[in-house]
Amino acid sequence: MSEGAAATRTRAGFYLDSVALMRISREVEGLAGVSAASLMMASPSNKELLRDAGLLDAASDGAGPNDLVIAIRAEGGDALHAAFEAAEAALAGRSGGGGQRQGWNPRSLETALRALPAANLAIVSVPGEFAAREARRALERGLNVMLFSDNVAIGDEVALKALARERGLLMMGPDCGTAIIAGAPIGFANAVPRGDIGLIAASGTGLQEVACLIARAGGGISHGIGVGGRDLGAAVGGAMTLAALDALDCDPATRRIVLISKPPDPGTARRIAARIADSDKRFTLCCIGMAKMDLPPNAAQATTLRAAAEDARAGAGAPEPARTLREALGRPHRKGGALRGLYSGGSLCAEAQAVLTDAGIGFASNVPIPGAGDARSGHSLIDLGADEYTRGRPHPMIEPAVRDTPLAAALADPAVAVVLADVVLGHGAHPDPAGRLAAVLAAHEGEAPVVIASVCGTEADPQIRSDQVAALREAGIVVAESNAGAAETAAALLAG
Repeated sequence: MSEGAAATRTRAGFYLDSVALMRISREVEGLAGVSAASLMMASPSNKELLRDAGLLDAASDGAGPNDLVIAIRAEGGDALHAAFEAAEAALAGRSGGGGQRQGWNPRSLETALRALPAANLAIVSVPGEFAAREARRALERGLNVMLFSDNVAIGDEVALKALARERGLLMMGPDCGTAIIAGAPIGFANAVPRGDIGLIAASGTGLQEVACLIARAGGGISHGIGVGGRDLGAAVGGAMTLAALDALDCDPATRRIVLISKPPDPGTARRIAARIADSDKRFTLCCIGMAKMDLPPNAAQATTLRAAAEDARAGAGAPEPARTLREALGRPHRKGGALRGLYSGGSLCAEAQAVLTDAGIGFASNVPIPGAGDARSGHSLIDLGADEYTRGRPHPMIEPAVRDTPLAAALADPAVAVVLADVVLGHGAHPDPAGRLAAVLAAHEGEAPVVIASVCGTEADPQIRSDQVAALREAGIVVAESNAGAAETAAALLAG
């Protein structure tokens, strides 16, 4: 099929959040004869994305930030018309008249606060150009903020977090997709029981994995506070990590605190260690890929997310069962073949890399960690949630079909011996990510590499973890109890 013709429609004054728009875009793109579909608010950056993709025409070039652009490329007028009709129908199903959602839909922060005067948290999910302004307005009104938006300037982040600290508030983010506050999952988060372990994370899937492992071992979470991926860098200096430490240190329901991140800036790491030394509580630091840190006596360092969960539970976590490795070794696999890791979670990808590095296995990756070794081995691990894969597309946790093409290529490549994959459950995630992974494997003909997966989730999640595990095993996929265990199994196969 040729690419076909592209056209747009504009819905003036119509707002829908980016997650909902990405889902609709994916639905429309799956229609017969449609080669591309994108529904976006017409912010300058989004219009640039559409222009680069050859999807922005003169009809929508004048659209403004408060307008929705429906851009579609299809083969033939009938397919194009059907795609627009499907997009309009999907939008109608998610909104009421005039572009408003069904039910109560405040048009401003002030209106919302008049209706909910006791509210203390605002979630900001608008295009990055406007996110800092909205976050500042919320902070100035005494609200803690979870800033889901990305593409926020680093200078704005520093200023917002300084304002939050002045006012004794949390400013989680930007690009903060996961939090668990007083038992309530927010964003991409799992259903876990309340408990006495507090989590602070510059990583969404890192927080999810640790919380789920703790829950499955019988523990619970007091609060899980996301701080944004740049918080521990030199520019921000751990501003919100320190604020979160203060909050959890003062919380009588929190007995132990776990900090999860990629390697922090050295100066920031020293500030965090000094703050921990002032506390009477016990801490676990899991800075994936970081060399041994100089920590005070009340803190321990974990090299994997699994180890962090076990340490937080005072060693109560069960060791990785030998069954996973026995099951993998029992499958026919190509000796000396390559590894392909295809991840929806960036921190899960980084953890797998740390495990492989410790095993002396080099690889190429778009998520570099210290000491990764020689990339000429032919092994590779990819975070499919990185910006280069998600520009104008759904995140793979929302739409796991993003993994279909690279997974099919890995299955068909005779040089590939092992495929690693993660399946992430929870609120906001796809309703059946395991089913999608299994379907791609079922469509493959001929001999396939050994596929090893882990499932980040709990029985209380909407997808039900045991159902997802069963679907994977029925498809012939080896399922490890943790992401680290899956990587260890892959390393053993490569060594064997």
